[in-house]
Amino acid sequence: MVKKRLNVGMVGYGFMGRTHSNAFSQVGHFFDVPFQPVLKAICARNADKARAFADQWGYESSVTDWRKVVAEKDIDLIDIASPNDTHMEIAIAAAQAGKMVMCEKPLGRSAAESKKMVAAVEKAGVANMVWYNYRRVPAVTLAKLLIDEGKLGKIFHYRAKFLQDWTISKDLPQGGQGLWRLDVGVAGSGVTGDLLAHCIDTALWLNGGIDKVSGMTETFIRERHHNVTGKTEKVGIDDASLFLARFSNGSLANFEATRYARGHKALYTFEINGEHASIAWDLHDLHRLQYFDHRDEGRQRGWRSVHITDSDHPYMSSWWVPGLQIGYEHSFIHQAADFLAGLANGKPAAPTFKDALQTDLVTDAVLKSARTGRWENVV
Repeated sequence: MVKKRLNVGMVGYGFMGRTHSNAFSQVGHFFDVPFQPVLKAICARNADKARAFADQWGYESSVTDWRKVVAEKDIDLIDIASPNDTHMEIAIAAAQAGKMVMCEKPLGRSAAESKKMVAAVEKAGVANMVWYNYRRVPAVTLAKLLIDEGKLGKIFHYRAKFLQDWTISKDLPQGGQGLWRLDVGVAGSGVTGDLLAHCIDTALWLNGGIDKVSGMTETFIRERHHNVTGKTEKVGIDDASLFLARFSNGSLANFEATRYARGHKALYTFEINGEHASIAWDLHDLHRLQYFDHRDEGRQRGWRSVHITDSDHPYMSSWWVPGLQIGYEHSFIHQAADFLAGLANGKPAAPTFKDALQTDLVTDAVLKSARTGRWENVV
């Protein structure tokens, strides 16, 4: 059967541009999706690099102005993989042009920006999604299923952390390609909106809404050379962020993110403790879910390591034989598959822009609490 083409216009060719392009390229090979993504146009500021990216990934054309991609009548979907300060303008323009919109996280630099993006896609009635890919790691998806089935019982505790170490050097500049995450004007915030946003989205999905938070942040190096202005300028982003939280279901939580944890490149973990059972997950061992069930017979009660490769595990029937694991990039392929399936069955795949707004409301409350020194409600 010939599948309907879905022409993709990608904005951004960096790390996320590659993961998204790979997802669209591979999804039809492994999943029975109703549409065939076609890499139609890539947009980036540097014409030579955009052209090289197009050649490498098979895009039909490359441009340097995202407005041309949005205006193309034969492009169905605009995928935003560019820096955070571009998300709102591109998403709103794409929605107004009647395009479907997918956007890299965080949705906006603040909840105020995100609300405008939500309003735009809802007014236009266009399909939309935010690339919070960790939901689609099979072990994390299995955790969701176990929680929804009541295997853990009442949830008491949620704890998560995301640790990196790449910004410790005081000689590292801010701004420009590759370092825009250190520029508050572009990024919006530091690890709160970058790393903790992933932790928060996963937590909201697994454990429900967060009512209030108490947070603190720190910027360890207060001034850095700026690659764009050529001057030494104040650093406005947070290098480290920690907060306590209370979920709507009464459970308590603590979250931590930093780029100053020497020896950690991308250590994302979470653990959830319930009345009957506990689960834990580690990105460095992403194909395993750790599970403890107090209802097991006492002599053999203990933590078990579930190897997520069997065909009855989430997504795994589309991949290899049992025992052969998959990796990070597959989570994006799963997200693309769910998005395309949602287009056909009329059930939008999460997280939509509206879903992702909830994460930005939490990060805004964390940053506000860090300024006020008080507990802040998530509103």
